[in-house]
Amino acid sequence: MSKYNTIIWDMDGTLLDTLDDLTDSVNAAMTEFHLPVRTRDEIRSFIGNGINRLLGLSIPGGKQNPQFEEILSFFKICYAKNSSNKTKPYIGLDKVLPELKSGGYRMAIVSNKIDTAVKALSEQFFKNLMDAAIGNSENLRRKPSPDEVFEALRILGAEKESAVYIGDTEVDIETAKNAGIDCISVSWGYRDRQELLAHGARAIVDTPEELVELLK
Repeated sequence: MSKYNTIIWDMDGTLLDTLDDLTDSVNAAMTEFHLPVRTRDEIRSFIGNGINRLLGLSIPGGKQNPQFEEILSFFKICYAKNSSNKTKPYIGLDKVLPELKSGGYRMAIVSNKIDTAVKALSEQFFKNLMDAAIGNSENLRRKPSPDEVFEALRILGAEKESAVYIGDTEVDIETAKNAGIDCISVSWGYRDRQELLAHGARAIVDTPEELVELLK
């Protein structure tokens, strides 16, 4: 029997492949402000710690660029309109998530993506599967702070000793550590196995099916 009854999921790179939509929206902003566009691989490496960091790394001069806030605002508007054009769940999750839900697991999403986008994407792709969906807002410090994880545990009525955090980046590993809960890293997202190991990953799975086996 599993030691866990609660699963907290990261969203981008863990549940959803959002890379193409994020790349398109970043480059729409770059083009609008006559800046060089970024490659898909560059955007992949920038993802993991919220849109401020994503744009800060994408824009020449970063947050010191005098147009940073204007570019960020343009990106937010663009992404809000196009956040699900190409976004899709990773292969295998369509079977694994209902299996975990029917197995009695309580599940939540915790993401550094804007809260409204997290809730909208959760409703679109994971309706009736997630018990909570929490994104970045003014009320909670973003990951790697444990605040969003603690809020998810509160909503789910769960204890951290019986919860596991599942994510694809070093930010997720640090978040779980700060929250005092176990972490399982996935290699199908925006960091490969070697990068995850370099950041202290203790358990790594390569497929959703392998994750189910590890949770047993």
